[in-house]
Amino acid sequence: MTAGRWTQWGAGLAAAAMPMLAWAQAAGDAAKDVEPYEPVRWQLNMTPGVTHTSQMAYDAHMFALWICVVIGALVFGAMFFAMFKFRKSKGAVASQFSHNTTAEIIWTIVPVIILIVMAWPATAKLISEYDTRNSELTVKITGYQWLWKYEYLGQDVSFFSRLDRDSDDVRQSHRIPTEAANPHYLRDVDHPLVLPVDTKIRFVVTADDVIHSWWVPALGWKQDAIPGIVNEAWTDIGKPGLYRGQCAELCGKDHGFMPIVVKAVSKQEFARWLAAEKAKNAPAPAPAAAPATPAPETAPPAPEAAPAPAPNAG
Repeated sequence: MTAGRWTQWGAGLAAAAMPMLAWAQAAGDAAKDVEPYEPVRWQLNMTPGVTHTSQMAYDAHMFALWICVVIGALVFGAMFFAMFKFRKSKGAVASQFSHNTTAEIIWTIVPVIILIVMAWPATAKLISEYDTRNSELTVKITGYQWLWKYEYLGQDVSFFSRLDRDSDDVRQSHRIPTEAANPHYLRDVDHPLVLPVDTKIRFVVTADDVIHSWWVPALGWKQDAIPGIVNEAWTDIGKPGLYRGQCAELCGKDHGFMPIVVKAVSKQEFARWLAAEKAKNAPAPAPAAAPATPAPETAPPAPEAAPAPAPNAG
């Protein structure tokens, strides 16, 4: 066998091994990451995330990937077998025919069946991603140039979230950030979005000026924030931790400085945080009114003097 054919065989084996390497790397990285499912260098595969929707997206991706692997193995296997078994050096003579009706029917019907098998579960997953019924908490997200506003509807809690001061100082001073001094450069905020785990959370997403897009990869979805339009999404985070994202729609000169940080905590910790935020935002009580001073008593009027007697006539 020539060197070129050995190269072809090696390339085919490497391509077949890629899915296994990607799966193994994703499993190992998820176990050792401080922040669950944070992207790492040289990552080969997408991560399963920490929500039901992200797991559905990951399952659909892996299902399609393995179908592609099987198809690739069959096609390239048949090619390599034919090239090796019926090579010219062994005196093989190619058959002479114009078409084969049976083969044409097979390679038309089989891809249609494969597409139906892939499309059916994908459509069901896509529909469920927009089912926001039975949510326990609603958060309104509003995009601005270049920050986010979060409102916990019905809870009287809202705040703005923007790029953290350290990252902004480094950016404005033109210093070169380092991984040791700035581990989350341009990816940290002053006020993260705090959410409870194991809770179905509904999001309503809009914008006040231009189009933005709220995206946290670990949650498994992104949603455009469009002025005058309210979009919906939902999530149910299964693991406490910090999950980072960013605006995914070009929204102006500071688009790259619009990070997102979601802090997922236990239900008990979230209840304490929410109570503290409510107390912080509650209006100050009005000062108590001073008691009224009683009016001084007035002296009784003096008795009228008796009229003087009239003089006697003379």
